[in-house]
Amino acid sequence: MLKITRVIAVTLPMLSGAAYAQDTVKIGYIDPLSGGGASVGEGGLKTFQYLADELNAKGGILGHKVEILPLDNKTNPQESLVQAQKAIDAGAHYITQGNGSSVGAALEDFVTKNNTRNPGKEVLYFNYAAVEPSMTNEKCSFWHFRWDANSDIKMEALTNYMKGNSSIKKVYLINQDYSFGQSVRTQARKMLGEKRPDVQIVGDELHPLLKITDFSPYIAKIKASGADSVVTGNWGQDIALLLKAAADAGLKVNWYTYYAGGAGGPTAIKQANLDHQVFQITEGFANSGDEAAMEFEKAFRAKVGLSLWYPRAVNEMRMFKAAAEKANSIDPVKVAAALEDMKFDVLDGGSGIMRKDDHQFFQPIYISSFGSRSEKEPFDEENTGWGWRLVSKVDTPQTVLPTTCKMTRP
Repeated sequence: MLKITRVIAVTLPMLSGAAYAQDTVKIGYIDPLSGGGASVGEGGLKTFQYLADELNAKGGILGHKVEILPLDNKTNPQESLVQAQKAIDAGAHYITQGNGSSVGAALEDFVTKNNTRNPGKEVLYFNYAAVEPSMTNEKCSFWHFRWDANSDIKMEALTNYMKGNSSIKKVYLINQDYSFGQSVRTQARKMLGEKRPDVQIVGDELHPLLKITDFSPYIAKIKASGADSVVTGNWGQDIALLLKAAADAGLKVNWYTYYAGGAGGPTAIKQANLDHQVFQITEGFANSGDEAAMEFEKAFRAKVGLSLWYPRAVNEMRMFKAAAEKANSIDPVKVAAALEDMKFDVLDGGSGIMRKDDHQFFQPIYISSFGSRSEKEPFDEENTGWGWRLVSKVDTPQTVLPTTCKMTRP
């Protein structure tokens, strides 16, 4: 770090007193800051602002201050394109987004077309949570990088765990009616059918995205079906309100989820008294047992007042810095090249890799359950007194799935 500082001092004489270059690395944060997705969008914004502060406290990226530009897309693909253009007009060469694969697909197409039309003014799209598989398969783009495991990777791990549970006999599927939710339902049917052909799918429901305010009719259907387990990819208010309706109805089943840990989810689980009956698959969680990650969690909560929902955002921002240093440039084309096949030690321990073929990041992933805590689980969620507990860990090599990506490079 000392060597880098000396080089900056010599080659960038216009540095301010805070040791930053004149130009700032601007990252357009394009996610819902209003409407049904606002709770997760606001949490993501606070996370990226915290991470920018962390980088800036250590000299930024190659001496450039990092600035997060908050842009409300209202979970709408067309509005997202308007906000992406605003980010570019404000001088951003990087955008990041996560909540909503319909939005993610639109942004991926937008940056690809933008960069074709504007050589020398390229923009990179850093995806921290939009997990529809096609984005790193048939619709892949050199200008898009994904730090979250895609939904097929998650379902592979989740169903591998479920296949060993002989008590699972009847499964109900409930998902949001758009590309991601449809992918979850399709792969759940396919993978459970292959791994546990004895399991009955007793219900398969799709509902509008972030528009349902009362899930009690859906919960009534689940109760009537006789299901012992529910599989859902719901996120935002759709998982919190779904679990709340389950609590109100006294529905006692096991839940296999992608995002039960989001805003309101833990409170609803506690209200339903589903002690270690709700499972979530993530790339990290508060009580993972990794010392460095748990120290980060402690500091993050103290400053932000929230749990860290997005360990992958930490990996994204730290890898961005590492790639810029490797390229000795903040130019998006050079940063993209440096990210390809980059190996990186992730927040919750272990090594991940950004596959060059499709720009999908592979990393250890975890299945955890939510409920009463032991002494080894110091962090609770939403002041419930309950927390997440490790159930199963899947190492990086076991998360790798093939890709159909045929990437065009500049």
